Amino acid sequence: MYDPNHAGIDEARLALLVDRFYDKVSADPMLGPVFNPIVEDWGRHKLLMTSFWSTVVLRSGKYRGNPLAKHQPLGLQAAHFERWLMLWRETTREVLPDPESAALVIGYAERIGYGMRVGLGLSGHLPGSHRVGSERG
Repeated sequence: MYDPNHAGIDEARLALLVDRFYDKVSADPMLGPVFNPIVEDWGRHKLLMTSFWSTVVLRSGKYRGNPLAKHQPLGLQAAHFERWLMLWRETTREVLPDPESAALVIGYAERIGYGMRVGLGLSGHLPGSHRVGSERG
């Protein structure tokens, strides 16, 4: 099994990824208007998201929360998720040390995004339409 720790993925690298990614999100013309009004403190949000990604990628168990519940009232559409994934893929490839590491973290994000879209009842994202490892965006 692939071990992210041996691929140069650690808490510090994830924090850098999260920091750069959310700088892009907050400045993005599609995502910024959705998230800037509700994120009171981007620094604190980045710490929370670093704990989330540490739990996902490193199995640290640091994150406790319900991302679906947090996103339900935002009125997100499929296009928001596509933009989020495009920015995540771009930033991940910039920050992580090798293509295998980037592919691992991108794969997690794609599966999470798919689960969120299904959980939010967005059309066009039915079982069988999930494409792990997609290079779109």
